[in-house]
Amino acid sequence: MDELKVFTGNAHPALAKAVTEYLETPLGNCEVFEFSNENIFVRILDNVRERDTFVIQPLSSPVNKNLVELLIMIDALKRASAGRITAVVPYYAYGRTDKKDQPRVPITARLIADLLTVAGANRLLTVDLHAGQIQGFFNIPVDELTALYVLSDYFKKKDFDNLVVVATDFGISKRARDVAERLNASLAIIEQRRVGNVDKKETLNVIGEVEGKIALTVDDEIDTAGSLVNVVSVLRERGAREIYACATHPVFSGPAIKRIASSPVKEVIVTDTVPVAGNKKLDKVTVLSIAPLLGEAIKRIHTGQSVGALFEQR
Repeated sequence: MDELKVFTGNAHPALAKAVTEYLETPLGNCEVFEFSNENIFVRILDNVRERDTFVIQPLSSPVNKNLVELLIMIDALKRASAGRITAVVPYYAYGRTDKKDQPRVPITARLIADLLTVAGANRLLTVDLHAGQIQGFFNIPVDELTALYVLSDYFKKKDFDNLVVVATDFGISKRARDVAERLNASLAIIEQRRVGNVDKKETLNVIGEVEGKIALTVDDEIDTAGSLVNVVSVLRERGAREIYACATHPVFSGPAIKRIASSPVKEVIVTDTVPVAGNKKLDKVTVLSIAPLLGEAIKRIHTGQSVGALFEQR
């Protein structure tokens, strides 16, 4: 592991520190800051020539600044003759713009993939992409981890009876089905429709039985929590006894925290792919660490072991 170097930008240094603690290796030394003219400067302070390097940087808020930081760090490592550069992006922003579903709109998820590749990344390590086809936007190897095992293990310990796992829309139904199987629970699916380009969804129907049951909603991310609030409201109307929610990425933008605080959802369980700090730390929000999963994946990539084997025995 002496040839392994792990660096981080300013997006989520706490996560990077936890990952390096798992790996029992020091965090790489670098300078990453912004000049008064908003130009970002990066300087790698460790020798990385022919080293296996990893840059941990979720594309969380401020998204565009963190993206440019990551691109410049990759370029700096490439110019410092790093042997291999892996972009570790626990949260991949712009994932919703994964197809041309209207006239004259971009496919920004593909653009981000091109930017990372052109900057010099040799590989991508990420967690729970919004859409599976994003992997195909890259011409470099992509390892997509899932936090669903971390989330479902948390609920296994609660040992709920009469539990129903609820997919918040059809797109997440396969992942929700996997969680339901692990928890020996039934499955329900919420039928929703996005309204235009605004961050708003219309709930149309509930497919499955939820009356008198403990409901656990599953999603890949919680952004403004508008969809979550709608789902919780519908589940209450359909007679759900208690409602819990889980998601991999706690984006929590705009009115999300106020909505969650006033919602009847009993607990919201997320991971730390995105930093949850300050006023976002509600009593009903539980944050699980993704660091051991990322650390083990980095170790396996570095030593040439199978990353997929992480999930085969779970």
